[in-house]
Parts: sequence; structure tokens; C-alpha cells
Amino acid sequence: MNAPTAEMRVAVVTGGGKGIGLAIARRFAGLGHAVVVSGRDQAALDAFVAEVTAGGGRALAVAADLTKAGEADRLCAATLETFERADILVNNAGVTRDGLLLRMSDEDWDAVLDTNLKGAFRAIRAFTKPMMKRRWGRIVNITSVIGMIGNAGQANYAASKAGLIGLTKSVAKELASRHITVNAVAPGFIQTAMTEALGENVREGLQARIPLGRLGTADDVAHAVAFLCSEDAGYVTGQVLPVDGGMVM
Repeated sequence: MNAPTAEMRVAVVTGGGKGIGLAIARRFAGLGHAVVVSGRDQAALDAFVAEVTAGGGRALAVAADLTKAGEADRLCAATLETFERADILVNNAGVTRDGLLLRMSDEDWDAVLDTNLKGAFRAIRAFTKPMMKRRWGRIVNITSVIGMIGNAGQANYAASKAGLIGLTKSVAKELASRHITVNAVAPGFIQTAMTEALGENVREGLQARIPLGRLGTADDVAHAVAFLCSEDAGYVTGQVLPVDGGMVM
């Protein structure tokens, strides 16, 4: 079966209601893809759908909590029911529960691993089936430079993001024969509402660690994801692409 054209693609973005996920969803919509956004904030998801449909695009909002069994399958079923296919999956849903290891509770550990890692596993397992049937697909997992270098006070987050890298490489080997690529994007310090609240001195300290001298933007990440999901990246799989201004080179 021939690879789908850009106009035919259907992209699913978890954690797509705000921040990096929203930027990725908007990028796909701008490329003419149908976009399914998932997350826990129904109002934010609906706002994206309204934005896209007002511009003549196609979009669907599916509120889902991927830490719960069956939710990834429900998300996949809703996608197939509406658009009859799923070509692209971006696992962006993530949480933090920061704290020093000696003070970290089992609940804070489980909350981060269940969302960031197990949620991605469940989504990949669900969406791989229709991709394998069509013998074409793109999967991108949003990891972090923290998963590559670690960070004090974020043992749970670093473990989850490092786990995503291992998951990416293993699944890439499993799915390559079906023409499904699996890659990861590792953002560095990205300008968000949280970094804005840190104060100018802290932001300047962060920027001093970045060779390019600035924080990244959500759009910087979205452009990298769009490339890995394009025909131009058809020979790229099992890779981790840092989008970090050179911070970890």
C-alpha cells in the first residue's frame, strides 16, 4: 500500500491542549493534517478544535487519562471512528512531581511513571495496530534532556524520560519492517508559563547554560516533531533529537 499523502494524514497528539502539545497540534493542522488532541482538560481541547474548524481544518477532541486502563484504546477507537485511520502518534502527555529522592513518596513516583512512560506505552500499543495494517506510520515520543543527563530533585521525571528513550529504540526495531518509524524529541529549557514565573535572574542563569543563548520555544519543538513525521524523515528511526540550543552536546 502506498504511503499516505500529506493531505490524507491523521495525527494524534496526547497532552495536546496546551504548551508544547498545543504547538505540535497547531503545526500539524497548519500542514493540512486532521488532528486529534487528547488530554484531561476538555475546555482546552475544545478550544483547539474550534480554532482549527473555524479555519476550515479537521480536528477532534478526546478527553482521556492514559494512566487508566482502556483509555488509550478508547482514544484510538474514537480516532478511527471519525477519520478511519491514524498515521501519526505523538506522545506528549507528561507530569512532574519534583522532590528529593529521600522525601519522594511512592505516590509521586507512580504518578510520573504512570503518565509519562506507561501512558506512552499504552498509546503506542493501541495505535500500532492500525498503523501496521496500513504498513505506514510515524510515532514520536516527547522525552527530555533530563532523561539524558539527569537532574537533582527529579529522579522520577528523569527515570520516566530515560525510559521513553529505551521504549523508543525498542519499538523502532519491532516496527521497522512495517514501515513505521519511531523517534524521540528531547526538549531542553523551553519558554513556558512556568519558566516565565521563575524570575529574570533565574532565566538568565538558565540561558547561560545554553550555547545559543536563549530558551527554546514550543514551536522549536513542534518543527522538529513535524520533520520526524514527514516523508523527508522516512529513513530516520530509533533516534533521539535534542532540541536544546546545544545544552547537552
